[in-house]
Amino acid sequence: MNETASLRARAEIDLAALRANVRVLRARAAGAQLMAVVKSDAYGHGAVPCARAALEAGATWLGTATPHEALALRAAGLGGRIMCWLWTPGGPWREAIEAGIDVSVSGMWALREVTAAAAEAGRPARIQLKADTGLGRNGCQPADWPELVAAARTAEEAGTLRVTGLWSHFACADEPGHPSITAQLDTFRDMVAYAEKAGVEPEVRHIANSPATLTVPESHFDLVRTGIAMYGISPSPELGTPADFGLRPVMTLAASVALVKHVPAGHGVSYGHHYTTSRQTTLGLIPLGYADGIPRHASGRGPVLVGGVRRTIAGRVAMDQFVVDLGGDEPAVGSEAVLFGPGDRGEPSAEDWAQAADTIAYEIVTRIGGRVPRVHVDDEADGTRAGTPEGTPTGARVAAADGRSAGS
Repeated sequence: MNETASLRARAEIDLAALRANVRVLRARAAGAQLMAVVKSDAYGHGAVPCARAALEAGATWLGTATPHEALALRAAGLGGRIMCWLWTPGGPWREAIEAGIDVSVSGMWALREVTAAAAEAGRPARIQLKADTGLGRNGCQPADWPELVAAARTAEEAGTLRVTGLWSHFACADEPGHPSITAQLDTFRDMVAYAEKAGVEPEVRHIANSPATLTVPESHFDLVRTGIAMYGISPSPELGTPADFGLRPVMTLAASVALVKHVPAGHGVSYGHHYTTSRQTTLGLIPLGYADGIPRHASGRGPVLVGGVRRTIAGRVAMDQFVVDLGGDEPAVGSEAVLFGPGDRGEPSAEDWAQAADTIAYEIVTRIGGRVPRVHVDDEADGTRAGTPEGTPTGARVAAADGRSAGS
């Protein structure tokens, strides 16, 4: 048995699929650059290998939420443009400036801190001003925009910083036809026009996320930011399946069956006995639980492919394991149980799990925990499939991560 097969569980990451997805998304926004969003360890897929693959496929920017995620990419040797946007007071402004990272500024406190850090660093900061066009989360309100723009221009004229971008974020782009989409676009255009009239000359203007990249072409501007779609997951089932958009899911989550046993009718299964066998049957033990990111809310509903047959979790998901009723089948101990993947073998999808847990597929892939090794495979290098689990030396186009890589 090879080392990959002997793992208790694994999240297999198909880098060839990720590259193909990036190419599809670039074609969708042919007039714009593409930012590959690799925040939260690339949505659970492994930030460094996924960032490299995205750049190889033509992405020109990388995006993270936190500055520490961005700095980790730089430490891993990734060059080019990197942007991060979730700052708190006292953050590592100077380190980001010295690493050549574009930092987002949403208010005067942040502008003051980044300006002071740039003076200490002895080099201008690269900043992007974020406009709150209606999401009501981060970003500068239209009423406060003139003050922020004026202060940024003053610092720019003093040589302390360079305003490289103007940007915003949609609230409802995953709901086609929602009136807020047009309203936010109008507000964004107005705020961009104001800043440019004040003398700002941005390298990029951007508002499009994954759903807008796929369905709102008028929002593409100079740059689109693709996150979940890059990993082959539809940003909203209502918009279409991944296949409808020419995308392929990148992550396959699987485990080795740890035990198969016979039990009589009327046998309780897992905590609380919320499931009781209706007949003599066989039970299979799957060594994944909520400590690994398997949602407890999917107890009794989560789908799993075992022995070529779709099963359903029997009873509650526990911290480290759950059980499936095999209905008398007896797959070999050590055989594969597939929780989700691209569907080639009839396995469930991340969206199936999202429905079982009353959540979204974003959460399903992002929550897979650090003790599940990421095994990065790549079919594009030489036409063969290669993979490396945690701790195995990597080849030229094969990477391995352990779920705690850059950005985690």
